Amino acid sequence: MKGRFANREERAEGGAGRGGPGAEPAWGLRHPESQWPGGGRQQRRRGGDMAFVSEDNIHQSSNSTYRTASSSLCSEQEALFEKRLDRLPPSLPRPEDRFNAAYVIFFSLGIGGLLPWNFFVTAKDYWIFKLRNCSSPAPGEKPEDSDILNYFESYLSIASTVPSVLCLVANFLLVNRVPIHVRVLASLTVMLAIFVVMTVLVKVDTSSWTQSFFAVTIACMAVLSGTSTVFNSSVFGMTGSFPMRNSQALISGGAMGGTISAVASLVDLALSNNVTDSTLAFFLTADVFLALCIGLYLLLPRLEYARYYMRPVWPAHVYSGEEQPCQDSPGSPLAAPRPSFSPTPPLRPILKKTAGLGFCVIYLLFITSVIFPAVSTSIESLDKASGSPWTTKFFVPLTAFLLFNFSDLCGRQITAWIQVPGPRSKVLPALVLLRTGLVPLFVFCNYQPRVHLQTVVFPSDIYPVVFSSLLGLSNGYLSTLALIYGPKLVPRELAEATGVVMSFYMYLGLVLGSACSALLVHLI
Repeated sequence: MKGRFANREERAEGGAGRGGPGAEPAWGLRHPESQWPGGGRQQRRRGGDMAFVSEDNIHQSSNSTYRTASSSLCSEQEALFEKRLDRLPPSLPRPEDRFNAAYVIFFSLGIGGLLPWNFFVTAKDYWIFKLRNCSSPAPGEKPEDSDILNYFESYLSIASTVPSVLCLVANFLLVNRVPIHVRVLASLTVMLAIFVVMTVLVKVDTSSWTQSFFAVTIACMAVLSGTSTVFNSSVFGMTGSFPMRNSQALISGGAMGGTISAVASLVDLALSNNVTDSTLAFFLTADVFLALCIGLYLLLPRLEYARYYMRPVWPAHVYSGEEQPCQDSPGSPLAAPRPSFSPTPPLRPILKKTAGLGFCVIYLLFITSVIFPAVSTSIESLDKASGSPWTTKFFVPLTAFLLFNFSDLCGRQITAWIQVPGPRSKVLPALVLLRTGLVPLFVFCNYQPRVHLQTVVFPSDIYPVVFSSLLGLSNGYLSTLALIYGPKLVPRELAEATGVVMSFYMYLGLVLGSACSALLVHLI
């Protein structure tokens, strides 16, 4: 029986599993236990046999529901399935990504998904300038109304975190209800509208309605975070249907967005004398890039390579809990149970398949957000008293922001050529846990101010440079591996939903790490 199922699965992957034209739905077909590419080939284990399949020959639906197979099938049904699969036509030849056009588009979409948010958050001097009238209470004003500026970053954090989590859950529920192109284009359009509003307000005098401007800013941040989450998780889910290099391009693009933001902040710090002019340049750049992302996404389906992987595999269904599979009894019917449509992807099989990778993603982002930016941005140069621009004005922007983001980008880009260790390897979680040692390394640099821990173990400016590089490089490489492996471990109908779940793991790690970073700062 084991040999029959193995042979049947191999033929299914060559026919209906690849979604060839005219292929009949293989009802009850069980998907392979693992689907992950490595080094351009995919390794699958069937008992003691080993098979290698090209990564690009694995086709997954970008927007379909999941159909589970019955745990046991009648022998008559098995014979019927094998006869049906024997008649399946061969799959279409796989087109090439000419001029790496799809790779460039996904890389650009990755930049566009995070660059506007980075510009919004890093415009700290601009928000201080706009909200300065709230720094001291006016006559007759309640004292609690004057705390807007002091707690502005905390308000921004809440306004970005809560909508992100809610929109992730909503996006998972909408995977099979709303087409992916509607979700992507709608989120991009809303993000562009928000930034157009904020760009116009840059040159508007808001001194007479500062509190209303604060409310508008927080509302815009909440909407921007939610729509950005929908956009990023939807596009990442879609790349689960493509070869792994496209997921890597999207993730690397996000790191490039952080790097561009850090470079822009340094240029602004060195050259700009007017905070509104520099902020206007930032926001206009975000406007242009969001409009570019809309055009690039509309261009994507015109590529033959993209159309090949975006087409659905077969009509997918979910067995309801009341429907029972065929029983091994003489009186059982020969026909398979009739499936029913379910608009929500099943969460349990996704969590079961991605539990190990989910832990890696959560813990990776947890350690990273514990250190960056709360701890790393408070490390000062030991030669700060010298008064040189390197030790005062540029030390933190260079070591904490630019170096981390650039190292993170390098780590993510390396995964385009090297994917080691694999998703089933125990080395991956071991490396993830090993990053815990980075926390004391940063704590015992020249973190200031120090209240409880007075000892500085690393009395040199070279140490935070090395440690920031290690933090960014390990975060980029290991998190990208875990994220791009996830959609390859599940049946192809669950690729998009799994991408959304992997995004949820990422946000969960960020939220937990940010909460613990406040505790760590108080302990230092």
